[in-house]
Amino acid sequence: MHGEYKVPGGKLVVVDLDVTDGALRGVRVAGDFFLEPDDAIGAIDRALEGAPADTDAAGLTARIEAALPAGTVMYGLSAEGVAVAVRRALAGATEWSDYDWQLIHDAPQSPALHMALDEVITAEVAAGVRPPTLRVWEWDAPAVIIGSFQSLRNEVDPAGAERHGVTVVRRVSGGGAMFVEPGNTITYSLSVPQSLVSGLSFADSYAYLDDWVLTALGDMGITAWYQPLNDIATEHGKIAGAAQKRVVDGRGAVLHHVTMAYDIDAEKMLDVLRIGREKLSDKGTRSAKKRVDPLRRQTGLARAAVIERMIDSFRGRYGLTTGKVTDAELARAEELVAAKFGTAAWTARVP
Repeated sequence: MHGEYKVPGGKLVVVDLDVTDGALRGVRVAGDFFLEPDDAIGAIDRALEGAPADTDAAGLTARIEAALPAGTVMYGLSAEGVAVAVRRALAGATEWSDYDWQLIHDAPQSPALHMALDEVITAEVAAGVRPPTLRVWEWDAPAVIIGSFQSLRNEVDPAGAERHGVTVVRRVSGGGAMFVEPGNTITYSLSVPQSLVSGLSFADSYAYLDDWVLTALGDMGITAWYQPLNDIATEHGKIAGAAQKRVVDGRGAVLHHVTMAYDIDAEKMLDVLRIGREKLSDKGTRSAKKRVDPLRRQTGLARAAVIERMIDSFRGRYGLTTGKVTDAELARAEELVAAKFGTAAWTARVP
């Protein structure tokens, strides 16, 4: 069995092993990490040898940490990262490079249609009829997208939304409210097979699916990191938030979507979002701008250039062919807008 795991902010860990009579055998850990002293790698292998195959990541981590020689130093590696690689091997996890990735980057669409397309495309990936897909969104109207379980009245000021022509929609994933405006926001979705995140905890899957964009940002001169549970941050503040939804039908799939602040109208945001206003009421707009720090200021690049560099970075790592939403997918999405995402009943399902 073979498992790989890119440690967030670190290096690649590779584990090869067999399972005999319910125990790990022939365990070999490798990777492009740095480890001192040299014989610590053997200690890690021996710590895992004979472990029950149903040992969870925490148990494997404890075995490794107990076996490490005194003074061991790890660079780009952690005991937990090795444990996750083992669990991925045992789960038969797939890797990014196992797939032919497809890009969808269409003309601006309505907020409700974007919600529906996420559901449709991810269901198609789960059914095995669509390849794993990176979809970059373009917005045709300003919007607030609230999480699946958020209270509409607690999150959005209806007078402020009407004043600024902001559409309110509810997505299928959890998490907090997002304030978006055309030209000021970069949003993308990853619809991936469940097997890509096999062996990862819910929290680990966020970091794993965010890793490529951290590299893309680094290539633009931004040192960014995953900040649990679902944020991407820099030393200047938060620049993005992620959310996920799991699809259990068919082969299973994960929807991972991210909204990044390219620019932000903090006054308008605070006029529309109630929770944002309460969180920042002691410091006002200056605090809002500090808490969410736009990519425009940090990169000095046009929004289109940032998106192009992100796509190029993904393509360079994993390959990416240009695709489109099929007529059947669009028709199904439009049906979902009429029956679900464009209805008051869905938007106010948690009043």
